[in-house]
Amino acid sequence: MTSGAEWYQQYLAGDDEGLIQLVREYKDSLTRFLCAYVRDEQTAEELTEEVFFRLAVKKPRYDGKSLFRTWLFAIGRNLAYDHLRRQKKAREVPFTDLDILPTLDTPDRACERKMIQEKLYQALGRMPLIQREALHLCYFSGLSADGIARVMGKTRRQVENLLYQARKRLKNELVKGGFSCEDL
Repeated sequence: MTSGAEWYQQYLAGDDEGLIQLVREYKDSLTRFLCAYVRDEQTAEELTEEVFFRLAVKKPRYDGKSLFRTWLFAIGRNLAYDHLRRQKKAREVPFTDLDILPTLDTPDRACERKMIQEKLYQALGRMPLIQREALHLCYFSGLSADGIARVMGKTRRQVENLLYQARKRLKNELVKGGFSCEDL
């Protein structure tokens, strides 16, 4: 299996197929990740296009010190921060596009699942951006603590503490929203 770093090197060597493979592999997860920052799917898609445009035109140097995915997400994160600075206000994360609960059989269970998702998204929306970002990178993007640390510009220990605090805060928000400790 070819990795993102190999595809990028292939592109830098003059083969456009490498960039096409990068877009296929990372476009959707990068868009979801960026959506967590800008809270708008269309803006997230535009920022994703900008990330790949920068790879194609500016050809930034990938040094291999981190996973390619981590490096790519860091570029996207920086673009999202620049966008938010231009907008002069940070928005909350829309987790409504993320389907994290398993599909259930009956219409009653589907309705119950939808209500649970809405409560979860509301609880996540009340959390600070940095905590939502850490949870998103961990659970939705599947990055390790080291990968999260590189993307967020923090140490591994800071990320572990941040994830601990974020999980604790999410649990408290869910309990405030009507969940019992047994549900969690």
